[in-house]
Amino acid sequence: MALLVNSDRFKSDFDALAQIGATGDGGVNRPALSEAHLAARRWFLARAAEAGLETRLDSASNHSAILRSPHPEARTLLLGSHTDSVPNGGRFDGALGVIAALEALRTVKDAGMALPFHLEAIDFTDEEGTLVGLLGSRAITGGLSQEALKSPRGGRAALAAGLARAGLAEAGLLAARRDPQSIAGYLELHIEQGPRLVQSAVAIGVVTGIVGIRSFRLAYHGKANHAGTTPMEARSDASLGASAFVLTAREMVMRDYSGCVVNVGQMAFKPGAFNIIPGLAELALEFRAPDAPQLADLEKALLGLAQVVGRQYRLKLSVEPLDTCVPAPMSARAQAAITAAADSLALTHTALPSGAGHDAQSLAPFTDAGMIFIPSQDGVSHSPREFSEWEACMNGANVLLRAALKMCEADGR
Repeated sequence: MALLVNSDRFKSDFDALAQIGATGDGGVNRPALSEAHLAARRWFLARAAEAGLETRLDSASNHSAILRSPHPEARTLLLGSHTDSVPNGGRFDGALGVIAALEALRTVKDAGMALPFHLEAIDFTDEEGTLVGLLGSRAITGGLSQEALKSPRGGRAALAAGLARAGLAEAGLLAARRDPQSIAGYLELHIEQGPRLVQSAVAIGVVTGIVGIRSFRLAYHGKANHAGTTPMEARSDASLGASAFVLTAREMVMRDYSGCVVNVGQMAFKPGAFNIIPGLAELALEFRAPDAPQLADLEKALLGLAQVVGRQYRLKLSVEPLDTCVPAPMSARAQAAITAAADSLALTHTALPSGAGHDAQSLAPFTDAGMIFIPSQDGVSHSPREFSEWEACMNGANVLLRAALKMCEADGR
């Protein structure tokens, strides 16, 4: 049966979700476990219940809609993404994949199909890393550790406040792991968040793998002093170390590490006054590489550079490791299903890696995981200007639906 999703229902739900946490400039502000995010998740479960689907909420606050197979002992094929956003982000990132997954389940249910797998549309908790990063997907795969909860990216206070709002306990986060034998695979639809598909005029990206990511908090310690009376050559200025590191790190990565990126997304000088030499400079460092050896080499090079810069400006350096996501190749089985689905719809497609992190990288060591990309206008994401044409969204949703059916066919039941 050549199924297609219901375009009007899909668009109506996408637009409705985009109103929850809307910022008025086309974007959304739904950081993980904020009030807006919790409202979006209640909306998702309500829409699933209205469709006659079973709903589920686990101890890591992953929200799910489930369409049961007639075979009670069947494994579960997961489809999904996330409804949380970065601060002042876009409508499409994550949310498109959740709504498409829900629509795929409704389409199969409306068609009266009996599948060999249970289908589960899942909204994972805190993919964006407001609190921990990939929290929900790491929880169900057993990849979330007590150590990660002790020093989360967003800070302990923010994590505690978010858990309190959602009625969650840390013990529950660590107890959400599922039996890998119960999972048949995972498929995720997402905007590309880059320009490659648009530039090549290709409809569908078949993701081959997801980069590894590491993050650290660096601090240069100098000596605060009077900005007017301290000679330039006598200063121990922490801002010089921070600035030199950022500029040199960029040059080094561009020169020596093709395919890798480095970012300093936060920088704070203290005491933070016009007339005081900064005695402390704090930096949030993140870097990404496509494979594990390159990620390890890049870490060594960047932390080594930070030490050299500290000595150059007579500053003490402190380094706090924060988080690691290992590079994750996508399953050949899932890639084949996505490719076959695109072919069945006469959509052009290409294989490409993902430079952004996604829940699929948590699932990759756990089950057959695959990702579908659709074009992002101008390659913009994590911004209210994030946009994909609705035809592209429909293409992606139909590829997700048909790839899921291909995965079911491959089960051979």
